[in-house]
Amino acid sequence: MKFLFEVIKGMFIGAGAILPGISSGVLCVIFGIYEKLLDCILNFFKDVKNNFKFLFPIVLGVFLGIILFSRLLQFILLKFPMQTSCVFIGLILGGTTLLINNINKKEKFKIKNLIYIVVALIIGICMVIFEDKIQIKNSLESINYIYLVISGLLMSAGIVIPGVSSTIILTLLGTYTLYLNSLANLYFPVLIPMAIGVIIGSIVFMIIIKYLLKKFYIQTMYIIIGFTLGSILILFPQVNNIEDIIISITSIIFGYFITKISYITN
Repeated sequence: MKFLFEVIKGMFIGAGAILPGISSGVLCVIFGIYEKLLDCILNFFKDVKNNFKFLFPIVLGVFLGIILFSRLLQFILLKFPMQTSCVFIGLILGGTTLLINNINKKEKFKIKNLIYIVVALIIGICMVIFEDKIQIKNSLESINYIYLVISGLLMSAGIVIPGVSSTIILTLLGTYTLYLNSLANLYFPVLIPMAIGVIIGSIVFMIIIKYLLKKFYIQTMYIIIGFTLGSILILFPQVNNIEDIIISITSIIFGYFITKISYITN
């Protein structure tokens, strides 16, 4: 059962790599596995057996999530936009409250910590608004393999750093549609060079985040919380009647309890 829950977590994390406005790092944080994930990847060869045991179901879920959601993303958002958005809002809210509780166990909350949350929240909201405004065409003819590697390299920031959306990065680079279509059709001439960039970039960014968590744990975690809360803005659905409100609240509660269950299985 625990293996299944880990796979499901991985599927949500994989979905975060392609869902607009959602960061894979945020989902790792709300599932309570972010720090452990960094440790297992960066220190993989120090304890191969246990690290592989922890990583395998998550990586499997990520792979399934990317493949499935790349094909179902348009259908889900078209048919169930309100429910989908609200489930993710519930995930984020549930994970954030649990994260704050864990931080408070190490150090009691101080008013000055609000500065880190507010600043990161404002930046996160600005990024969401910016993503909604930008419209950059994807010129497939002008894209070469080096550019795809660079795109993957920069995209990795959105995968590793909580609150930074990889879709914003890929949209700015003009490769989001190409990326999504390539995933849906398993077009490896595009996916392989991007994957190379993602792997290289992820290692670099994980090392940086690991250092910040080691030296400035409290500040880094509150900044992550701010970015995480900022990502909620793009998810709020439009409600027109009581039925929509009930559906939205139910979906948020469902997402919230998914987070609670995921913590119990850790």
